[in-house]
Amino acid sequence: MAQQISDRRDIDFVLHEQLKVDEFSKHEKYAEFNKKTVDLIVGEARTLAVKEILPTRKEADEQGCVFEKGTVKVPEVFKRPFELFKEGEWVAMPEDPEWGGQGMPRSVSMAASEYFNGANYSFMMYSGLTHGAGRLVETFGTDRQKKLYLKNMYTGKWTGTMLLTEAEAGSDVGRLETKAIPQGDGTYKIKGQKIFISSGEHDLAENIVHPVLARIEGAPAGTKGISLFLMPKYRVNEDGSLGKFNDVNCVGIEEKMGIHGNATCTLSLGDNDDCVAELLGEENKGMRAMFLMMNEARLLVGMQGFACASAAYIESVNYAKERLQGRHLTKMMEKDAPAVPIIQHPDVRRMLLTMKAYVEGMRSLIYYAAWCEDKADVTDDEKEKEKYHDLIDLLIPLAKGYVTDRAFEICNLGMQVYGGYGYIKEYPLEQLVRDCRITPIYEGTNGIQAMDLMGRKLGMKKGKLVMDLMGEINATISGAKEQERVKPYAESLEQALNKLGECAMHLGKTAMSEKVLEAFAYAYPFMDVCGDVVMAWMLVWRASIAEKALEKAKKKDVPFYEGQIKSAQFFCNTVLPTTLGKINAIMATDGAAVEIDEASFNG
Repeated sequence: MAQQISDRRDIDFVLHEQLKVDEFSKHEKYAEFNKKTVDLIVGEARTLAVKEILPTRKEADEQGCVFEKGTVKVPEVFKRPFELFKEGEWVAMPEDPEWGGQGMPRSVSMAASEYFNGANYSFMMYSGLTHGAGRLVETFGTDRQKKLYLKNMYTGKWTGTMLLTEAEAGSDVGRLETKAIPQGDGTYKIKGQKIFISSGEHDLAENIVHPVLARIEGAPAGTKGISLFLMPKYRVNEDGSLGKFNDVNCVGIEEKMGIHGNATCTLSLGDNDDCVAELLGEENKGMRAMFLMMNEARLLVGMQGFACASAAYIESVNYAKERLQGRHLTKMMEKDAPAVPIIQHPDVRRMLLTMKAYVEGMRSLIYYAAWCEDKADVTDDEKEKEKYHDLIDLLIPLAKGYVTDRAFEICNLGMQVYGGYGYIKEYPLEQLVRDCRITPIYEGTNGIQAMDLMGRKLGMKKGKLVMDLMGEINATISGAKEQERVKPYAESLEQALNKLGECAMHLGKTAMSEKVLEAFAYAYPFMDVCGDVVMAWMLVWRASIAEKALEKAKKKDVPFYEGQIKSAQFFCNTVLPTTLGKINAIMATDGAAVEIDEASFNG
């Protein structure tokens, strides 16, 4: 059975019926991206993903990357699709064509990214990190730096990374020890070591550009003294040609549970006192610059997890339709009853519908976050622009944290649908589970996402971010309550939203009291219930659109639209009641987790 990635019908539904992305073509910036063009882009992305990238998934996983005397060789099967990927100008889809991008709306680029990442996201990490590094150069670089680096990065001729993590400075970035020593000519010598650097060394491109966080000698301690530098593997001459090796040494790669096709490197900088870098942006403003890349990187990780989940769901559905096992439940006593496809068994249907509802809701959420940036780009109203940027800031912890948690659960459910075969390498679920598992960990663990949501985002601008989001959700509820079939689910969402608002106020007050530790012990459960409510919002929104569409739907589209309503029904009647119970537990704010003596943790 051929491997599958994503549901084109559902992608089209989100793009054209839910978000109406072709309306961006009314604005000069996106004038060429009408519906026909958008469909062509998605179609071309699907073709490249299915024909060229997907076949690399299993082989690259088995072959892995090879470290040899400071160099890294990626799986050979990556070479051809990487060249095709560059030729198609897919590296920087939303960016200015002047620099090698396609200038498309970010929401449209999400559809292409879903196909690419679903095909093999360890392959996609090489270009994904390049795009993020390029954004830093575009935003904070000088005109000279842009001229020397940007087009080479956005076209994939050179790749990029982000050098942040150190052995003693992972999530606690302020403890980094990498030094930047001024040379008096505007350059700096870099000395230090960085670990867990995805795509830090490889043989896919002639140069690798490393934005690196370091502390200038004499700078303040902590995050206030961190600066961002531009440090290429090979120095770049003023005419754009490559110069000498820049003393950026790969001293090893990690043996990992998954994403074997991507090189996770330890880089030693300045072993020979000859690692030269330029300041990127202002001195001691490195962390501020990093937050630009952080939102994009975290949304990318959400996409990676989601793409695994989408692939797992489609594989599981197709398997369940073909796998014959057991009699139909209503004919269990008939000895001669034939075996039926396992999709006819109620528990398998429950698992598949769980997967379906989450995959659809997550797709809408991730695309919506990108759509908000598109909306901010095309409006001249500063208040509206601020609102959409605020929505992005609030939703990023969910798009990364909540989505990747649910994505791993969905991959795990997919393995359960397959039964014993799911645990066997011959079938795709085993690898999808392994590859997906890193997504709740890197780019800020999901516990950190929860702390960011509760500790920073809730109180920002005196709660404006939360009120804006609730306003958007209530607008959906208001419209859905006018539809007879969708009204009960809208009312369930409304009840959960109101309860969530009470919970947010409670946690906010608790965090400002002497019980601050108790409050943060519930940051993660709070992220969880926020995610449930946002999932319900997306599914009710989708169901409301589907209910209207059914009035004039063609016969072939009826099952799809009915399926949207069933997803909302299932989630609101099955998941939201549990969400309300979780909210009650948060409101009780039991202190056991912070009261227990460390000695009581037996180890």
